[in-house]
Amino acid sequence: MDLFEKCRNFTRADEVKATGCYPYFHAIEESEGPVVGIEGRKVIMAGSNNYLGLTAHPKVREAAIAAIKKYGTGCSGSRYLTGTLDLHIELESRLAKFMGKEACLLYSTGYQTGQGIVPVLVQRGDYVVSDKDNHASIVAGTLVAAGMGSYANDSNNMVVRYKHNDMAHLDHVLSQLPADSAKLVVSDGVFSSSGEIVNLPDMIKVAQKHNARVMVDDAHAIGVIGKGGRGTASHFGLEKETDLTMGTFSKTFASLGGFVVGDYKVIDYLKHNAPALIFSASPAPASVAATLAALDILESEPQRVEKLMLNARKMRSGLKSMGFKVSEHDSAVVSVLIGDTEKVLMMWRAIFDEGVFVNAFIRPAVQPGMEMLRTSYMATHEEHHLNKILEVFSKVGRKFGVIN
Repeated sequence: MDLFEKCRNFTRADEVKATGCYPYFHAIEESEGPVVGIEGRKVIMAGSNNYLGLTAHPKVREAAIAAIKKYGTGCSGSRYLTGTLDLHIELESRLAKFMGKEACLLYSTGYQTGQGIVPVLVQRGDYVVSDKDNHASIVAGTLVAAGMGSYANDSNNMVVRYKHNDMAHLDHVLSQLPADSAKLVVSDGVFSSSGEIVNLPDMIKVAQKHNARVMVDDAHAIGVIGKGGRGTASHFGLEKETDLTMGTFSKTFASLGGFVVGDYKVIDYLKHNAPALIFSASPAPASVAATLAALDILESEPQRVEKLMLNARKMRSGLKSMGFKVSEHDSAVVSVLIGDTEKVLMMWRAIFDEGVFVNAFIRPAVQPGMEMLRTSYMATHEEHHLNKILEVFSKVGRKFGVIN
């Protein structure tokens, strides 16, 4: 059989494109934050993770340009060898302080970060215990960890999943593992599809009961929840009890890259043992400088976090009052459950035609019956943007019989 036969047999994308309802890979021609240019017209962006609206902020842009002028466009090497700049060290120090931890380590992408942590810490005979709905970046890290065990013909390296945000099931899963084994419990802080916040207080109690360490992925939490946008651990007042927090720069920090914060010795171990760090080109100067500028703004303008949450709450309340099934969680992600793939795609197109861009989440990205339109908000959305989004959802929801 030809290796490429599966590629020739893949027709689903072409079929959806033929209907005019294909919601992916639409090129953005210009961006002002809450309004973008797509297909030659202005569209309100209600699907971006640009939570604080900093990608278009003059200080962030100027910092990136200044870094290119000083350092060039790239580092031409890994952090391990010739790719460490003073900018990298400055950002690691700043982020560790901001997050209330001893040390920080940068990675080149957010997706790569999970692979630069989980399989490095979880080795033969250890266990990683992962929420069933964790983001693909964490799943990839757990798969690498599992693969390391299988390559060594060692079945003791295990990846175990527990029911989504179900701490009773987590307790049961951990109770089945050898008491003397090393364990890492991993969860999203804010789950990317639904916007749900992890039950961190109970997760930590259960983990401590079984002598397990805890890592939280705060990609959708930093800049959104917690004191001054410091994420999930801060949201619950559990900074000391949360062993590791990882995050990304592609959302709140308006750039590209990822990071992890924790105790110095743990971060130093990752720094000298993570293939994802050692064998990857280091984050580009412009990306790091942009992140530093975004961090400056986050620290000096905490009102942006407050404005973001006011916007999200207005939208959650407004959509719910119309009769939509809306995620109830207090984050910047407001998902509208539709429960049918074809209807999601048709509604996406109708909403886009009305001048609003949202995200279509369909299988296999979500479970059957959980197909949704995911909206997410920015601190820079203004009242007229939000009112327009509500108006469009009302019109389209009635057209497709989702609301009365």
